[in-house]
Amino acid sequence: MKTFIINSMMVFLSTIAFAQSHEIRLLVRADDIGSFHAANVACIESYQKGIARSVELMVPCAWYPEAALLLNENPGLDVGIHLVLTSEWSNVKWRPLTHCPSLVDSNGYFFPMVWKNDNFPPGSSLSEANYSIQEVEAELRAQIELALRQVPQISHLSCHMGFSRLDPGLHILYEQLAAEYELLTEDTGFDWFRGWGSDVKPENRIEAFCENLEQLKPGDYFFLDHPAKDDGEMQTVGHKGYENVAVDREWVTRVFTSEKVKEIIRRKNIKLISYADLATNLKKNE
Repeated sequence: MKTFIINSMMVFLSTIAFAQSHEIRLLVRADDIGSFHAANVACIESYQKGIARSVELMVPCAWYPEAALLLNENPGLDVGIHLVLTSEWSNVKWRPLTHCPSLVDSNGYFFPMVWKNDNFPPGSSLSEANYSIQEVEAELRAQIELALRQVPQISHLSCHMGFSRLDPGLHILYEQLAAEYELLTEDTGFDWFRGWGSDVKPENRIEAFCENLEQLKPGDYFFLDHPAKDDGEMQTVGHKGYENVAVDREWVTRVFTSEKVKEIIRRKNIKLISYADLATNLKKNE
């Protein structure tokens, strides 16, 4: 319960820390390492050559073993376990680590969506399934425990596609697991950093990101997106309603590693932080 109390106080303590420092703090998170080799490469590049300081690890995915190896080679990169209960792409699928028949489709894969989506046939979402909370718990524990055995620098949990918002029981379970394993949750209470809008073309994202960085005033901000490489692997990835995945995620990588972006961050003295930094600061205030 100690970590649960820490999580519940995170916003309050972060606000106090900011009020004392008057800094601009930006938490940039790279999601979905482990999902594809192209994502693994881009997430590590976004840390080594870019502005990402936290990365979200998908344990049931095919490229998890390589991701775990890369994370061990980069111990300064903060890691969150990106808990997975869905498998959204058309040409590649993920199965659970445990026997959980209420969480899978007729082929044994996770359902594609959390909520019902008109781009998918009926019965394609977790919301339409009569899922067992006991099976959810067993599966999430398996993902957490495998990651904790193999990756040392894990600080927090997060939910792929936001499944903890589906019902209060899932959210309570998510919070309880974070407390039990002494991990933070992804909820920072920070202001969302716009980055770029949905109407911005991929090739214009660096300019938009820079313009929005220039507007930042002292405070705490959060941004996440999904770096990957526009290569043959990622060009096979997509689903109805989201077909330009490779190009979209290539430009995320370019923004995260942009020299222009990094120069503005240096000039404005923007402090890039991670969930691990939050955990350290919170422990100091216990």
